[in-house]
Amino acid sequence: MTTFKIDAENNITAFTSSEQIAESEGETETFRSRKELAALAEKWPATRLVEIWNGLPGVQPVERFTSRQVAVARVWKAIQSLEPGDGAQAPRATAKKPAARKKAPPAARNRAVGHTKTARVIALLERPQGATLKAIMRATGWQTHSVRGFISGQLKKKLGLKVASSVREGERVYSIKRRS
Repeated sequence: MTTFKIDAENNITAFTSSEQIAESEGETETFRSRKELAALAEKWPATRLVEIWNGLPGVQPVERFTSRQVAVARVWKAIQSLEPGDGAQAPRATAKKPAARKKAPPAARNRAVGHTKTARVIALLERPQGATLKAIMRATGWQTHSVRGFISGQLKKKLGLKVASSVREGERVYSIKRRS
């Protein structure tokens, strides 16, 4: 069974025998299973798990993990590809910035915009009769306070749209003038 050693600099090395680990120097911790790694990780700050992950070869660097369990699972899966050696350090990858992605052509960007909730709400509000609060709730799956906050924060403040609000037949109705 492969035994893994992690040192104070977060270098992980795979060994085939415990004797090789005993020969190594410095402050190290060892583990043989995901469960043992999880037990060790409980004592570590979350930033150490990020540093360990970002130091592994061939992984996409992260800024943080959603939980300690996710971090342990991802680190465990990644180190399974480390080859047991003669105690030499496994090659380390330096954290690289991801390559800048090129923007999609304008036609593709416009198609993608139509599928967002923002685009759906704007399309509803641009209809000649506007849209009721209930219609917007059905289209987005949001609650009333979320719809009102979205209209105020996103549409009015961030996008600068002029949203009119009125009451028609006892229902709140929102509308905006068509964009040119």
